[in-house]
Amino acid sequence: MTLEQTVGREEREGRRPLRADAERNRRRILAAAAEVFAERGLDAGLDEIARHAGVGTGTVYRRFPDKSSLIEALFVSRVEALVELTEQAQDAPDAWTGLVTLITRSVEMQIADRGLKELLFGDVSVAASMQAQVVEKVARIQPTVAAILAQAKAEGAVRQDVSVTDLAVTQFMLHGVGKFSTPDAWRRQLALVLAGLRPHGALPLPGVPLTDQELLEICAPDCVGPPGHLSVVPD
Repeated sequence: MTLEQTVGREEREGRRPLRADAERNRRRILAAAAEVFAERGLDAGLDEIARHAGVGTGTVYRRFPDKSSLIEALFVSRVEALVELTEQAQDAPDAWTGLVTLITRSVEMQIADRGLKELLFGDVSVAASMQAQVVEKVARIQPTVAAILAQAKAEGAVRQDVSVTDLAVTQFMLHGVGKFSTPDAWRRQLALVLAGLRPHGALPLPGVPLTDQELLEICAPDCVGPPGHLSVVPD
């Protein structure tokens, strides 16, 4: 969702329009926050965002009383984009194509936007209301991802011992490689991961996959939400 769409949504919800100069400042703050959060993550402070936007810290606080409200303005719509991506993947010509597209594009989004990754996987603390919105949207993803994976197995495209939580852990690994200085190094590792998902000549995987609850506890032990809401391939 663009900044213009965000503003339009607020107007439709009955919020009072800002005067022109205030609205310009708000857009500058949102644009600056998007860039700072994408590069630095959600630990970045409002002072830094204000400097990046070229406005005073007081101006930021007048528009957004705390960082959670700023995060909410930016990222709820981005999580919604992940929901849409997952639904589109289900419409692919075959389940394998959908799964590859889903994993690839989701990792692209998370590598490009560190703040989005932190929000999805509970790497930082946010307000309970914000976390609840993320949980609600991500919870919509899990059944679709599970359906795509099940269909890929039925089509003989994916090994039978792969779980949805395995796919979630794969995202952690690929995002870590995305931090390397070599551009797109993660794509080579993604190719290896995808080859490992194939059933032909595959050796049995050792151990058992993480349960939803185990993944939740590892990813974000203090996160608010139902067990399993992180066990998705969202992006």
